[in-house]
Amino acid sequence: MVSIRSIPSTPGSLTYNDLPWIIEHREDRCTLCGRCTSICPTQSLHLTYHRQRMPQLGILKKKRGSEYRTFTGIRQSTDLEHRCTGCGMCSMVCPNEAIGPFPNSNDDRVRFHSHQKGEAWKRGGRRNDRHSLLDQLSFNRISMLTDPALDAGRHEFYLNTILGRVLPPEEYIRRQAAGEWIPPTREIFPFIIGSMSFGALSPNMWLGLLQGVAYCNEVLNIPVVMCTGEGGCPPWVLKSPFLKYLVLQIASGYFGWDEIIRAIPDMQCDPAAIEIKYGQGAKPGDGGLLMWFKVSQLIARLRGVPEGVDLPSPPVHQTLYSIEESVMKMIQTLSMAWDFRVPVYPKISGSTSAKAVLNNLVRNPYASALLIDGIDGGTGAAYNVSMDATGHAIASNLRDCYLDLVAQGKQNEIPLFAAGGVGKNGNVTQNGMGLIMLGASGVHIGKYILQAAAGCLGNEKNRCNVCNLGICPKGITSQNPKLYRRLDPDQVAQRVADVFMGIRTEMKKIMAPLGRSQSLPVGMSDALGIGDEAAARRLNIRYVC
Repeated sequence: MVSIRSIPSTPGSLTYNDLPWIIEHREDRCTLCGRCTSICPTQSLHLTYHRQRMPQLGILKKKRGSEYRTFTGIRQSTDLEHRCTGCGMCSMVCPNEAIGPFPNSNDDRVRFHSHQKGEAWKRGGRRNDRHSLLDQLSFNRISMLTDPALDAGRHEFYLNTILGRVLPPEEYIRRQAAGEWIPPTREIFPFIIGSMSFGALSPNMWLGLLQGVAYCNEVLNIPVVMCTGEGGCPPWVLKSPFLKYLVLQIASGYFGWDEIIRAIPDMQCDPAAIEIKYGQGAKPGDGGLLMWFKVSQLIARLRGVPEGVDLPSPPVHQTLYSIEESVMKMIQTLSMAWDFRVPVYPKISGSTSAKAVLNNLVRNPYASALLIDGIDGGTGAAYNVSMDATGHAIASNLRDCYLDLVAQGKQNEIPLFAAGGVGKNGNVTQNGMGLIMLGASGVHIGKYILQAAAGCLGNEKNRCNVCNLGICPKGITSQNPKLYRRLDPDQVAQRVADVFMGIRTEMKKIMAPLGRSQSLPVGMSDALGIGDEAAARRLNIRYVC
């Protein structure tokens, strides 16, 4: 096996051994078909001429000599713009198993060279570490009155949650009798496909998700909903019956909302909800960011912007002065747009000020919920420093907000939803149910869906994670037709259905031993345990070891 190495042009250049991924090539197997070089999304591979010394030793002449052979081979680029990201597409298309990337055992030095042309390093994906507090949670209050394993397959379970403000029973009865307005609610599955915009995702990926969500609702009777993210959605979706499965997001850039407002008179049904994005867990304090690589002609038309320009959203909603004014005015305005028939709620990034926003919502009769996005949340594009060092862990932030509601006696009125790192290491149901027992009414999942439904290659070891550059080798986050045509929407839809059927089964396997079948265990923290004493004390749950 031979390492493909590029000869540095200057003494200050990087070598292949400084990169996080090294491409290994077997010359004896390679037929120089060129498939690997043509499919490499970062153009890290290129064909070039090699000159190899062939030592010779004449025993009788007692003289040494050398011959040289020239041949065509493959080299790896050491230019940072064309570095290997470890996606492995070259090994997928190679007919002879002659090539593939391997992680560098040395500490990569790319991070020291990341500021190129005055720009700080950006990437897509998530934080590149394996630690997850949610994976340490265990469910340890077991009911011994029945056989848990048998119950999970025998009994009917109520697995859905409520999105929308829930009035106290006496207030609901009074308003119903008086014919007064009652806040709108939706019965939904507690695992929601989080906000990934039409623009961040490719057309084929977005269509596959929508088809999968529709199948879950109409065939499997799993009321899954999906958030559009910032940027709106295709006009035909707004006028279709699929709209009732979508949460329409409005963010500080207001991208795509011209199309939504114009389509209101022609809508066949109401959307599931309206989400007002004030912050994102992966880049709190920043607005959204869609880099110019992904602003195609279609995306530009939907968002009302020129083609091929960066689309950063403002960090705040420009027409409003404070979060209190913003929450009050925007929630009321958007509620009026749909004649108070649609739940409206804000999405904020996890921070120590989350409780202040929550207390403002408690006093707002039109506020339907609160979504908190933690620091482990994924993103299509963000600066490294934002993803790695800015934000708040979701578990403790959610717990603080829920206990604050409990102190006010409002925990059954304003549902809390959590996001950020759910299913980060594949344990999506365990993570989600843990957050539900800490006080969430539901959770949003994003990157897990991309990995499970479309085969996303990104991981926490900085493999791939080029969502921001529009060169996704699977065609998931690219607007280039040559790339996104690799993705079959029907296969994505089938995998979405498989994922949610699996989650539904695992939820039953968790709820049955707890003796819960008629409702979600929201706030049932006495059923949780953790082996970290400091975390147990912080979350106010049982310490087990």
